[in-house]
Amino acid sequence: MSCKVLFAEDDAELATLIQTFLARHDFEVIIVSHGDEVAAAIAREQPDLLLLDVLLPGKDGLTLCRELRPTFAAPIVMFTSLDSDLNQIMGLELGANDYILKTTPPPVLAARLNAQLRQYRSLPQAAPAAPAQQLRLGGLHLDARSRDVSLDGQRIVLSTTDFDLLWQLASHAGEVQDRDTLLQLMRGLSYDGFDRSIDIAISRLRKKLGDDPVAPVRIKTIRNKGYLLSPSGW
Repeated sequence: MSCKVLFAEDDAELATLIQTFLARHDFEVIIVSHGDEVAAAIAREQPDLLLLDVLLPGKDGLTLCRELRPTFAAPIVMFTSLDSDLNQIMGLELGANDYILKTTPPPVLAARLNAQLRQYRSLPQAAPAAPAQQLRLGGLHLDARSRDVSLDGQRIVLSTTDFDLLWQLASHAGEVQDRDTLLQLMRGLSYDGFDRSIDIAISRLRKKLGDDPVAPVRIKTIRNKGYLLSPSGW
């Protein structure tokens, strides 16, 4: 079975070794090295499985597991050097499907990932479904497969970057998305306090989505925090 794995690991050498090994077993492995990049990478890549280091820069693996579990239905596998019972219990109670030590031989790692995938794909809800690929908020409709956006039945033409930005906001409707997360999504960079590209992109989205630039009700600016897409403004 082919499988796309999103691998969050800040040890570049280890990440490359695991990526190379798993590629020989029909896994496509996408690597991210920072915890704050994971949510955007999931929205962009739509992985079949998340392989998650615990000790990541930015958001750590346990925090990510807790935040992602309510909306990410596919397997989450913790992959870590922390072998204490407490860490394993925490990971599993936060929603991880498995907890694998980095000392595990790669063939065993591949077998356990495949076991998780077989179990997940055997469940009725595991088949690809429209809700995982589409978002609807009132008259706003986004389709991640075709990358189409429509508002009140009218198609909205967006660039690739603007679509990714809107998808990130819409998939976290009602939650503040900080500038660092959004800038990582757009350009793979951390926010330095001066870059205005996010503000320009938000302004562009507001214009295309008919939002009031002076008193926006659809994509709101949350002072000193970031931006929030209102779930009720559509």
